[in-house]
Amino acid sequence: MKLPVAIQRLINSLEKLPGIGPKTAQRLTFYLLNVPQTELDTFGQAVSGLKKNTHICPLCFNVDELEPCSICQDRSRNQTVICVIEQPLDILAIEKTEAFNGLYHVLGGVIDPLNNIGPDELHINELPLRLKNSQVKEVILATNPTMEGEATAMYLQKLINEKLGTAIKLTRIGRGLPTGADLEYADAATLLKALEGRREY
Repeated sequence: MKLPVAIQRLINSLEKLPGIGPKTAQRLTFYLLNVPQTELDTFGQAVSGLKKNTHICPLCFNVDELEPCSICQDRSRNQTVICVIEQPLDILAIEKTEAFNGLYHVLGGVIDPLNNIGPDELHINELPLRLKNSQVKEVILATNPTMEGEATAMYLQKLINEKLGTAIKLTRIGRGLPTGADLEYADAATLLKALEGRREY
């Protein structure tokens, strides 16, 4: 059966989203067919205004309505610590903890040679320039504990040391067992990191 053009067009668009396969795209499209037109209009306006009403912060590369972003403008935050993260979404996760009150630097991804992503495709080279013209004393490398995340953290460590020497303290987020996890179900790499990151009790 040939689908109406409007339906097929939406299915094709939804399939391009990460984590959405053909079946899910079809389910979402047919779900939206049953939604009242007013809700569809609101949904459409939200999608349409997504890029029009947001800005990439020229300092930290976070996404916000303000430029510079609300975090960079907040003078009550600790200006001596920068947390380097992969994506703006990571800021939400860290902010939920209410344990960090410093600034951020969003890389926009990780170094991934298999997908042709090198340092020049990310906001890596801007970091030493930002550090040089600031009062930052510590940089927390908070990339994910994946192979690419680790490679990116090592690249950043080398770059910062080359450009700024030991003037800035470099730290890496702790890794190990999540709260409530059983040792017997943890993989060897997680257990190794948990043992290496142990502290006095």
